[in-house]
Order: sequence, then structure tokens, then C-alpha cells
Amino acid sequence: MQVITKDEINAAQNLVAPYIRRTPTVTLTPPLLKTLFPDTVFSFKFELLQLSGTFKIRGVLNNLLSQSTPPKGVTAISAGNHAIAVAMAAQMLNLPAKVVMQASANPGRVALAKNAGAEVVFAEDGKTGFEMAHDIAASEGYLFIHPFDGTAVAHATAAIALEMLGDAPDLDSVVVAIGGGGLSGGVAAGCRLMNPELEIIGVEPVGAMAMHESFKQNKAVTLDSVSTIADSLAPPMTTNTTFEINRQNLSDLVSVTDEDILAAVYFAFNELKIASEPGGVAALAALLSARTGLQKKLAGQHVGIVLCGSNMDAESYIKTLEQGRECYEKMGF
Repeated sequence: MQVITKDEINAAQNLVAPYIRRTPTVTLTPPLLKTLFPDTVFSFKFELLQLSGTFKIRGVLNNLLSQSTPPKGVTAISAGNHAIAVAMAAQMLNLPAKVVMQASANPGRVALAKNAGAEVVFAEDGKTGFEMAHDIAASEGYLFIHPFDGTAVAHATAAIALEMLGDAPDLDSVVVAIGGGGLSGGVAAGCRLMNPELEIIGVEPVGAMAMHESFKQNKAVTLDSVSTIADSLAPPMTTNTTFEINRQNLSDLVSVTDEDILAAVYFAFNELKIASEPGGVAALAALLSARTGLQKKLAGQHVGIVLCGSNMDAESYIKTLEQGRECYEKMGF
């Protein structure tokens, strides 16, 4: 059993606070949500405004700063967001970084990692990438930081819940995206410590439901394949740590289609005035989709929504936004 304490969360928060942004929590109900949820109040945690464009830098910095001896350098494997966070954190701490990115990574994310000073090498797929990153760690003496596994990540992401509940203490429910489970597990654990009565709902893309399958089998699993537009939520596995933390603290799991996610990208631009990557608005997609049941489940509540990522290049975003408009209109909005 993985037990997370408030002291551990506070320690992580204090450790990384000088290096990160305390992202705002904003309470508002845009017109469409007012139509779908007439009696519900929403508070949005704008974690996509974090310095690296996602929450990832919290866990990376907590890993680095909690080392008893500063590492020679740092390495990682990532589809993009984790690599950016590792590159930025290494730059802040004057450490070299050599990150492995999948060949399919968004070019804007590759550029951001390089611009932050990291050396980028490419792998054909995730399995090869993990092997390459571990080889770099062994041969060059660099610290390998996993993209989502470990209690250092959970302690750091749990601080998001503490910040959100500090700004909006009367929340009844929180909705958060799930990739590998590092964000959702930490947020859920932090919420549970602050208010054991809170409902914490995790959201996965239907094409990458590793946490759903892990809950079903009651163990960490690896999927044979994944397919979703939300590439930042597409690890094909959970780990023992992320599975246990999520199992202990999440109240419910729901799934969203790529069409739901694309519609949420357009909604975020149209009504929240923010530009998000698809994975960053998965929690919002769960509100828009009638298939999740949340429009009934969350009626009359005060609901916290974690918006978690914004890293896309302009060309990809424009294409995604247009696809999102079509899905948004197809849904009848």
C-alpha cells in the first residue's frame, strides 16, 4: 500500500515552490456549461499555465531537488511534455540533460525541449526509448526520471490539490485527466487528505484505458496498443505505484472519445479563451460528453476541473482547433 501524508506533500511543495508558478484557480461558469449544468459551479485549476506548459515540472523538480547528492545530469523518455519539463528543470539547476523522445513527438514539443538546452535523441517507440534512456543513465551517470512513476511525482502533483482547495475550499467533486496516473493519483490523494468526502473522478481517453483495465484486473497492466489524439495521456501502462495510489483515492473512472476531446479543445478556446493540447482538456471533455453521466452526477455541486497541458505548435493547434469545431457542432453545441 502506498500511503501519502500531508507532511510529504507540504515538503515537496516547499521544495519546488521557488522554481515554479502557483497556477490560478478561477471560479466561473461559461455559457455552455451553464446550459448543461444549470445549478453547478465550476472552479478551473489552470495548471496549463505552469512554466513548462504542463504539471510535469513539479514532479521532475521534486525528484531532482530531493537527491542527497546532485546528479551529473538527467535523462528521461517522453512523447514530449515530460522531456520539456526535464529540460527546463535541468536548465534551472545548471545540469546537462539528454532526453529521449519518440519519433512521433509533436515538433513543437521537440523544439521546446531543445530550446531549454536539452540534447534530444529519438526512439522508434516507447519500449526502445525506455531502453535508450536507461543506457544513457548507466553510461553517463545521469539520473533517470520516470515520466509518471514514483512517490516523488505523487507528492509533487498532490500539491495541485492543496492549491486548488486552498483557493476553492468548498469543492464537492474534482475531475482530473489520467495518463500514466502520476497526476490523477497525486491530485486524488491530496484531495482525499484535505476532504475525505470529496468525489474525485479520473478521465481516460477510450483509446488508452490502462487505468480502467488495471482497476478491472486489480493490478498494474500494460496494454498491447494505444490510439488517441491525446498523446500526452497515452502511456500504454500503469505502474504498481500509480495503480495503488489511484485505486486508493479515486472515486470513479470515466472515459472520453477523441471527438469529445476535440470538442473540448474548441470549447476551451471559444468560451475559456485558452489554447490547450488535447490531453490538457480531457477533464473538460468529460463534462461535455453525455456518455460519461457527469451532467447528472455533478448537478448542483461545486466542481473542480484540472486543466493540465498546453504544449502544441501553432500549425498542429490550428488543425486541431478546426477538427474540434466540427466535433463541437456535431455534438449539437
